[in-house]
Amino acid sequence: MKTTLSRLVALPACGLFMLFLLALALQVDAQTGGSDSLTLVHANLIDGISNAPLMDATVVVVNGHIQSIGHEAASGQSTVIDLKGHWLLPGFVDAHVHVADLAAARRALRSGATTVGEAGVNHFADIGMRELNHKGVVDVPDVVAAGYHIRTHPADDYFLDFPQDADLLGGVRGTDNVRRMVREMASRGVNRIKVMATERAGLPDTDPRIRIFNDDELAAIVDEANKAGLWTVAHAHGDEGAAAAVRAGVHCIEHGTYLSDDTLRLMKEKGVYLDPTVTATVDMTDPEGEYDDPVLQMRGRAMLPIARELVGRAWKMGIKIVAATDTTYFAKNNRTMADEIIELAGDGLPPMDAIKAGTSASAEELGVDKRTGSIRAGYEADFVIVGRNPLEDIRHIADVLMVVNNGRVALNRMNVAPRP
Repeated sequence: MKTTLSRLVALPACGLFMLFLLALALQVDAQTGGSDSLTLVHANLIDGISNAPLMDATVVVVNGHIQSIGHEAASGQSTVIDLKGHWLLPGFVDAHVHVADLAAARRALRSGATTVGEAGVNHFADIGMRELNHKGVVDVPDVVAAGYHIRTHPADDYFLDFPQDADLLGGVRGTDNVRRMVREMASRGVNRIKVMATERAGLPDTDPRIRIFNDDELAAIVDEANKAGLWTVAHAHGDEGAAAAVRAGVHCIEHGTYLSDDTLRLMKEKGVYLDPTVTATVDMTDPEGEYDDPVLQMRGRAMLPIARELVGRAWKMGIKIVAATDTTYFAKNNRTMADEIIELAGDGLPPMDAIKAGTSASAEELGVDKRTGSIRAGYEADFVIVGRNPLEDIRHIADVLMVVNNGRVALNRMNVAPRP
């Protein structure tokens, strides 16, 4: 939880020990951005909802939430940061990550991702990070947790968490078994269910077009998730598996490289989101990227123009598109949400709509849009500040100068100190 002077003076301590505690309190407050009241002035504001920016805005934050947005002068009771005409946006909402530890979570936050949607991670690290954020740890993003994928051959680590499921070591088939896996995820407190509807693209011995589960199994997964109050997202590159997942009632198609117009029309009819993760395919083509394999590089080169064409086609058809990196945010990988937003703008989305795809639309898909993903009074104070206007050149969105997470400054590259 946040350390404050008022809490510390109530501790049963005295003398030099008390002085040490007071110094520590001041240090923590300085690192996290100052008092519980923060005012950002002279901001050019993109709120994630409106179609035009609000120029020279003032945003007042109290106790981690946005109190007001307007043009009023800063209160004398607030810590003030003068943004001097820099651009204030909602914190990025990365709808598809595989962040497995705190170091990676901190890298995600420093890139501007104040909320992430986990799409498969071992040992429920996503739930641990979610709880740390909710307890006031502000140097990690908020997390929408999924636990393990529902797939025909679960990760070996799954059986360390669920040794009672040892009979599934040979494979998961049939409606009873997939329902059991969903119940296991729900028992650990996940927010959503992730199912593999097709094989992966990121392994050299798989074919991303090939469907995995049959209609009955997909329907059982979605039904069991719904019983637990959860929604389901489907990894699906191939059209057959994606269409089956949409018919089963999934909430979002992840990737969707080979989707047909018929499947897109079905998604439009059912309100299913598309999370194209195009920069993951870009990365597959890069010998220095995450996928260091010549077979995958060749596959990536074949898939990339198809994935980019899909984005433009889906956008024209009115599909809800969200932005995500599909990355681990591990040390070698420098792929960020800014890259995906830039990619979406290059593939057919207007700059403002590409920004919305990485903020309010992703928040909506993750089910957190009533509290974050846009800059509105009452919402969590999750912000990204960039130097220049991304509506004039979307590439400016990659110049992240400051990140505010739950009302506290988590990153400051502006060389501007808050002032009382």
